[in-house]
Amino acid sequence: PARYFDTRTTEPISFFLSSLEELLAWQPDSNDAFNVSAVPLAQRQPPLRSRRPRTLVCHDMRGGYLEDRFIQGSATRNPYVFYHWRYIDIFVYFSHHTVTIPPVCWTNAAHRNGVPVLGTFITEWTDGEKLCEAFLGGGEEAYRAVGEQLARIAQHYRFDGWLVNVENTLSAAAVGNLPPFLRHLTAQVHSAVPGGLVIWYDGVVRNGALKWQNELNEENRVFFDACDGLFTNYNWKEEHLERTLRLAGPRHTDVYVGVDVFARGDVIGGGFDTDKSLRLIRQYDLSAAIFAPGWVYEHLGEENFLRNENKFWGSLAEYLHTHSICTLPLATSFSLGMGTSRFLDGKEEEAGPWYDLSAQEIQPLYPEHEGTLSTSCCLQDAWCGGSSLRVQGTIAPREERVAIRLFSLQMPAPPKLFLTLLYKLEGPHPDELTVALELSTWRSGTCHEGNVTSLPEPNSRHHPRLLPAPPPGLATLLAACDRGSNGWTSRGVPCRHPACRCYELELQDCSLRDLSLLVSRQQLSPEETSFTCLLGELRV
Repeated sequence: PARYFDTRTTEPISFFLSSLEELLAWQPDSNDAFNVSAVPLAQRQPPLRSRRPRTLVCHDMRGGYLEDRFIQGSATRNPYVFYHWRYIDIFVYFSHHTVTIPPVCWTNAAHRNGVPVLGTFITEWTDGEKLCEAFLGGGEEAYRAVGEQLARIAQHYRFDGWLVNVENTLSAAAVGNLPPFLRHLTAQVHSAVPGGLVIWYDGVVRNGALKWQNELNEENRVFFDACDGLFTNYNWKEEHLERTLRLAGPRHTDVYVGVDVFARGDVIGGGFDTDKSLRLIRQYDLSAAIFAPGWVYEHLGEENFLRNENKFWGSLAEYLHTHSICTLPLATSFSLGMGTSRFLDGKEEEAGPWYDLSAQEIQPLYPEHEGTLSTSCCLQDAWCGGSSLRVQGTIAPREERVAIRLFSLQMPAPPKLFLTLLYKLEGPHPDELTVALELSTWRSGTCHEGNVTSLPEPNSRHHPRLLPAPPPGLATLLAACDRGSNGWTSRGVPCRHPACRCYELELQDCSLRDLSLLVSRQQLSPEETSFTCLLGELRV
């Protein structure tokens, strides 16, 4: 059927629903299996329900369902990818189709990195008025059926809820039924989807007029009170934020202040000035909704997209709260789910472009310090997948080392940790540098490293020790390292050696805090030392 399979290639595709009739007629189908997310939502800290201001990203690109609709990937050169998952809380897939079911590749990638995904239920223009009249203008039975179907769809495809966007005028009867519809939909989603969410977009007001408010106020509060949050329109000023904070009270982090990266209309910031918007939003302790960050790709072009993407998100980092991994094991090859070749065990298996976000691995933090440190994707060389993580920086004069924070962690330390790292040092003098991993911990009572009690400070740093051989349980996992590796090194040991080396750390009474890459030079120098290190795989 054309809904489920591309008519040109016959490959399975993600799809949307175009009408109320299609929504009400929807049933799980035997062709659906391709579209069901295979990746459960990973836990992370702090959880979404914490009162910390959040960051929502709303993906809107050229109508949606582009190359990302191909569930088993495509041979796309220079595709759009998103990978700054550590910095955001919610991902919304937006289109102008009535029921936007997120392409499953986005749900898989987001869930692997701990981010919930919302679809969009939108009505607009004259057709939207008719649609709303059909399900809101009548009795309770009609709107309850719509709410139940939307909840069933989210549950079936395993995404996490809905952005509801009504951008057309409503009759008195329809607007009267809108709050009970939102309450019913929200209850149904909460029941069907653990951690599910329903967020309302600031379009119509309580009398049914289409009148964007750019804030939470008495005109739209009735809809905010009926669901999990409000996504405001984009043409706000500071006084709108002041009034919103006052009215929202303890729910202030449930207001997502809209920021259009394309800067359409009378807005603050946009483009590479988006940080100006976020600075103000955070001053008022509100959440942010970043709309159409694909501006980087659409406006600045595909060729330098990855560099510009890092620049864009780096400019916002000061105002984005990072998230911590809270479960082990942790394993990643840093692949973005795209590439110019496919690699396995450090060797190029197949040349040619590919794109499959379902194959994106767990992504790290992407720390940037102007002139002294950058982290980016390297498509030219990888251990597995399509890319490795390139870490470039300098060790300052008379400094021995530099630590690059890759992951924030938040969990009690197990009594014993094993770590492996595959990497390559590039540049003129790799022999003068050593690469290692460093774990920092919070003290729970007193922190012990092995049998030695460390100083009772809140942040202790630990350096895992080399094992003569991997323990039996890990030997099979690391066997790939023995098969030759094009210069990839396993944490200080070239992989052509008889076995991949493994590192161990024993801890007591600690909580894990940060996992960092440590680049050191053999001898102190009055000069700065530059380095480039490719990370191919990390396991904890």
